[in-house]
Amino acid sequence: MPRYEYKVVPAPTKGLKAKNVKGAEARFSHALQELMNGLSGYGWEYQRAETLPSIERAGLTGSTTEWRNVLVFRRLREAEPEDEAVTTELLPPPQPDTHDTHDTKRNDFPVRGVLGRTLSPQPPILTGCWDSGSQ
Repeated sequence: MPRYEYKVVPAPTKGLKAKNVKGAEARFSHALQELMNGLSGYGWEYQRAETLPSIERAGLTGSTTEWRNVLVFRRLREAEPEDEAVTTELLPPPQPDTHDTHDTKRNDFPVRGVLGRTLSPQPPILTGCWDSGSQ
């Protein structure tokens, strides 16, 4: 089954001047024609025009709905490898290292922080009751 990719572009809102093209309607048609012919050179096939709602901000907290005109094009996707044919080889699960005697839970070397100061491996544990209400 063929797969397509789609391109959606805004429809022109202003006509395009050209030699022997007179009037607003003819210029607008010429702008559409140039857009469609330009994209067809790259393999895009015109499908349809759509008018769709776009919710946009209006002021600080408000919103408004603007209706946008777009043109929809499609073309066949390039040949892609089949998803089912692609196989990946998984790595074997990690094996426990029995000959390592180093304790990995403890940090035996000093950790240097900013300005070369030695940091403690674990932060101090704070104990006590913090009462923010009464004095």
